[in-house]
Amino acid sequence: MNNPSARIYLDTQRVISEISPLIFGGFAEHMGRCVYEGIYDPSSPHADAHGLRKDVLAALREIGYTVMRYPGGNFVSGYRWLDGVGPKESRPRRREMAWKSIETNRFGTDEFMHFAREIDTEPMLAVNLGTGTIQEAADLVEYCNAPTGSYYSDLRAKNGHAEPYGVKYWCLGNEMDGPWQIGHLEAHDYGRKALEAAKLMRLQDSQVKLIACGSSNDHMPTYPEWDRTVLEHVYEQVDYLSLHYYVGNRNNNASDYLASAVIFENQLDTLAATLRYVKSKLRSKREVYLSWDEWNIWYKNMEMNGDWQEAPHLIEEVYNLEDALVVAQWLSVFLRRADVLKVACIAQIVNIIAPLLTTKTQVLKQSIFYPLMLFSRNARGHSLDVLVESPKYPTSYNEQPLLDVSASHDPATGKGAVFIVNRSQNQSLETEVVWQSGTPARITAIHQMSGTDLKAANSFEHPEVLTSKALPVVPVQAGKAKLTLPPLSFTAVVTSS
Repeated sequence: MNNPSARIYLDTQRVISEISPLIFGGFAEHMGRCVYEGIYDPSSPHADAHGLRKDVLAALREIGYTVMRYPGGNFVSGYRWLDGVGPKESRPRRREMAWKSIETNRFGTDEFMHFAREIDTEPMLAVNLGTGTIQEAADLVEYCNAPTGSYYSDLRAKNGHAEPYGVKYWCLGNEMDGPWQIGHLEAHDYGRKALEAAKLMRLQDSQVKLIACGSSNDHMPTYPEWDRTVLEHVYEQVDYLSLHYYVGNRNNNASDYLASAVIFENQLDTLAATLRYVKSKLRSKREVYLSWDEWNIWYKNMEMNGDWQEAPHLIEEVYNLEDALVVAQWLSVFLRRADVLKVACIAQIVNIIAPLLTTKTQVLKQSIFYPLMLFSRNARGHSLDVLVESPKYPTSYNEQPLLDVSASHDPATGKGAVFIVNRSQNQSLETEVVWQSGTPARITAIHQMSGTDLKAANSFEHPEVLTSKALPVVPVQAGKAKLTLPPLSFTAVVTSS
């Protein structure tokens, strides 16, 4: 019996948008073991002179994060940034209310900036608009970005950092629509506070890029009215509107779970329309884009009470094959909506719902590590409008194609990439890739991860159950290449001119 077939059409002239490199970002929050025992662990045999885990740094560099959001998350809405600067022996221990943990403040703004430079990523700081004031937000901008000669810039210099950090990206609080948030505000109240914070922060540094809180997810009763209301207050002062979303296979329905890209695209479509509406209503000349600065899979480990411990084990999710396939599709959605989505940060980067897990001596790459790495390394230049002919399968979201596809092409380097998920649980797909223009000279690499067990996962005892494997390249002949895509697979095809 022949395998079903599919066809992917690529045209390098059919461009959606330039791909923002900032869509390959991460998020580090003071929650559980993300910072302490993850990024920073002076007691580990792998610690460097600054207390950073060298093995973790190496794995983070391998992914190639382009931007890093910090320090939260729910944490930031009760965070006093001055607690985390200056001599470590003088920093206070605090009861941290968001996750009911003890915060030692041994890692703070200066340590984060050093960490960001170590992994060559753009820092993105969040300010506290829960218990914090607009003055405290502006003071942090001064501390980070002002030349010496004023109180907070001189404090930075006193702490050993004479040159400004030049932090460009700033989040105006976190999930302020959520009743769970410390200092939760209604949309009008948040909009007014965010507007005044933005104005004051821009007075400190006119070059900053600001991100307003959008809805925490599309299930919120205020979605998307919250987004509209906030935007009408802040549109002329911000550059991005945030959106957050977590997905999971709570009902153990693999067919629906593997079609999650429908949810992600719907949320982007709704918020893109909201941006257009507000721009038109205000007769604005500005363009505001979207920042998906929290996204990931989260549904197995829901423990969020730290019981007043230091670095408690919270929401340390174990990721399997189906999770990796959904992450790959999520990243493809980012490419397909590159016209409006300009920043994205997976939440989080170590231990907390993360691609990496650690013990004192080991670091484990989870299944979702591999699609993150392959997209971040290979998707550059233009996002292409791909035409896909594929068999379909039934889901609760109506019929969906078995293939989920995105593609990129960089005219500056001639490098291209095609990212393909075969959602079928039992059928290979004989797939022909057809270049209608811009046919590459050759395929330089094919990377693939696949398996037969949706629930298979890596462990410290068996760390290579799920990895990406290099396959033999296939020829490009008469503008076409033929692939056999196994069921439950993610394939990245890299080309060059």
